[in-house]
Amino acid sequence: MEPSPLTHQPRPEVFQPKIVRLYEALFKDDSDETERSEGFWKEFFLLRPDRTSLRKILDDIDPNELLQLQHQTRQLFVRAVAALRNPFGVADLHALDVRHANFAGTLSVFMASVLGKKYTNPSSDIIELLAGLDRIDTVFADFVAALESLIRAGRSSSNECCPNGIGHAGQTEAQGNRTAAQCTYTTDLQQRAVEVALAVASGAYQTSLLSYFMQRDLFPAIINDDRRIAHPIANDITTSIFTALVPNYNKFEFQNPYQMRLNDFVNERVIRSIVRGVGQTCQRLRTQYTDVQDDLPEGWTLAATLSRIGLGAIAPGGKPPPKPAFDAETAKRMFAELPGQEAAVLVSTYDFTHANKLFSLEFVTWTPTEPKGQETPFASFISLTSYLLQHAHLSQRTTLYSHLNLMVFRLLVEDPVLCRRMSSDESKTSVRLCRQRSPYLPLVRGERVLATAVMDVMVDAINHNLRRRLDVGLYALCAGILLRVVGFLSRSRTRLTYHWNELFRALLSLVRFLTTYAADLRGLPRVETVLDLVVNLLALGLSQGETFLPTPAAYDDLFYKVVESGEVLVKFRDTWGLANRQSNSIETLVKVSQHYKEMLVEGKGGGDGGGGGGGGGKTGKPSQLTSLQVAEVIKQGYETLSIQAKEGLDSWERYREADERTLLKKVAREAVGDVKGLVAG
Repeated sequence: MEPSPLTHQPRPEVFQPKIVRLYEALFKDDSDETERSEGFWKEFFLLRPDRTSLRKILDDIDPNELLQLQHQTRQLFVRAVAALRNPFGVADLHALDVRHANFAGTLSVFMASVLGKKYTNPSSDIIELLAGLDRIDTVFADFVAALESLIRAGRSSSNECCPNGIGHAGQTEAQGNRTAAQCTYTTDLQQRAVEVALAVASGAYQTSLLSYFMQRDLFPAIINDDRRIAHPIANDITTSIFTALVPNYNKFEFQNPYQMRLNDFVNERVIRSIVRGVGQTCQRLRTQYTDVQDDLPEGWTLAATLSRIGLGAIAPGGKPPPKPAFDAETAKRMFAELPGQEAAVLVSTYDFTHANKLFSLEFVTWTPTEPKGQETPFASFISLTSYLLQHAHLSQRTTLYSHLNLMVFRLLVEDPVLCRRMSSDESKTSVRLCRQRSPYLPLVRGERVLATAVMDVMVDAINHNLRRRLDVGLYALCAGILLRVVGFLSRSRTRLTYHWNELFRALLSLVRFLTTYAADLRGLPRVETVLDLVVNLLALGLSQGETFLPTPAAYDDLFYKVVESGEVLVKFRDTWGLANRQSNSIETLVKVSQHYKEMLVEGKGGGDGGGGGGGGGKTGKPSQLTSLQVAEVIKQGYETLSIQAKEGLDSWERYREADERTLLKKVAREAVGDVKGLVAG
């Protein structure tokens, strides 16, 4: 009998997946530059990928060592591109790994790892790793074309939408013809292709490789709404993230074709799906803040009442599990790491708002019909912005996203149609605002006009960011948005029920802060803009308050606050030399204060208001009068008061993106970092 050709192999201590051995063999540090056999790549693409092992192997190789392995990296990239161009069942499943929902796959991991390293010459070194200078045009153009084809139609037109009908499992004939739009295999494949495109866009953002995305317009394929049938939420997010990166690539240096696409896009169905995705992303980002500190005021419940008196055991429904409580330092550190990496979607929200009027309209007005009572996307955006602004001082990243959201608000309120909508009762909806730091604004339960929620966010931002190293840009945006909203209310004679006293109190507190810390703030860029906006907003309230304040009492309260701050206003004017500036109306505030001060001192208020308890005017001091007596004097003083405010107090300059190019470039870099983190995760 002939001996068996089979030999017994010793049992290894630890079993290693075959694909990991292929990874190690491919990236083995040797001088062998021979091409891997066809059988090697056949086996490589048939085996299930191990993303973690591949990422670890690549991450352990430093950039210089990786450049020595450029022959191997080129082979892998070229073979993967070939697999993308000619999908054949399991191989394209490997190349894009549709079994995983989060930015997975051999190619996405490979590109994220290779592009994420720090090279001496990023563009040229990456080109050498992927194809070499002589072949990069051909190979990378084929790569982008393959991505575009997959995103647009899934498998190539010569193939059926999925092998053996696996993408239609569970679908019955009654559901109609089995089209690619109904095929889960195809939509998964398209989704993974978008994620590969994201890995490249984020990793190559600072290199010349992204110019290939400029040459091959992926926007029509990326924005295609057919993919949303199977995975509506995931596709809305990835679409938004992609449009956050590529349209911002060197857009101030040349005419980015993706920016033009944003301007011209009018597919209402897709725009609504993107708006929906933005709203749901904002809700998830807000939840990250409330998980650290739950700030929702507890309403009255029978269970809570019974618990307070020691009868919680008989409370109906039982006691909900308490959320973990963190100490101040831990909470501060956790807040500093927020918002999460999905915040890159906010860049896309800004771009669409700036470029597309239809998106802005849908963003403000669209209300989801199912499920009933669901939070609107714009309410979620307002809510998230309030959380960002209360914690904006904790990190540069949070500050940048806060500025970005404020610019979205500025763009919206500068549109009179949208501002009218936000100021009307039609816009009423519930908005949850941040209450994680004092001072707190009055809690509004139930539905409210959107404009009042926007003003609350601005007032909160003014109250919570007063520091010697003042964020002047943030305050200019907040005061400017308030001026635009109040100016519109005045011109349209719209009276809103709102806690106006809190708004004017915040503005006068800002005046006191600017006066007290003038030495620290003087010389900061654009600080004069903040001074003018605050003064003109107060002067607009004095001169036009009867057109937008809901009651005479609210108007009287504004005068009371200005009179009370008379000395501060004079010092504010002198400290900053505002009398010499023609762009503000500081004299209106000072003269109103002096008018009433003279009435109070000289006893010209008449009756109880002027006597001060002594009959003679010289004995009546303002400090001896009660607040009710001063209020009575204010009412009587309207007869002799003449407010000579400057014209155009409610005028403002329209937003120009070029003025914010430095900030927008910083935001784009932060978004790129966030998308890299999403891809790596």
